[in-house]
Amino acid sequence: MPARPPVGASRLLDAYTRGCAVLARACMWISVAGLVCLIAAVGFQIFGRHVLNRTPTWAESLAMLLVLYVTMLGAAVGVRDAGHIGFESLLQALPAGGRRRLQIFIHVLVLVFGLLMAWNCAVLADSVREYMMPNLGISEGWKYVPATLSGGLIALFSLEHIVAMLRNQEVVPAWH
Repeated sequence: MPARPPVGASRLLDAYTRGCAVLARACMWISVAGLVCLIAAVGFQIFGRHVLNRTPTWAESLAMLLVLYVTMLGAAVGVRDAGHIGFESLLQALPAGGRRRLQIFIHVLVLVFGLLMAWNCAVLADSVREYMMPNLGISEGWKYVPATLSGGLIALFSLEHIVAMLRNQEVVPAWH
């Protein structure tokens, strides 16, 4: 069993966990709001096409952008809430000590993936920031912002899982 961290460090780790929970819940609320906006944009596009006989060209571009934000934020929260693909059958076949080490290793791999995703998507966003989306009049870089944010959140949430496992604790899902 690992040694208990000092009281100050324990409080800091507890605050980190609370912060991650608040962040995950905020991401879920933003995703829900984005989904409502997505439905409204598609509904307006259908209304414009079939009722007004004048298709609003910006609605499809906005809907595609909203899909990126909704899915990327939702994916990050899925990592925190352990809703991602795992190696459950392999983990169950291992003894408890090996299972814990493999779980930590998997979270380290996911953390590295999140950091690489955040970095490379930020580079992509920067490389296309001068170009504009014709129907929206905003930078093409906004297409890569959700993946950049998601990668950073995935790294934060994976670190939270690693810390929780080292402290023999569970990460409580965002909606509980």
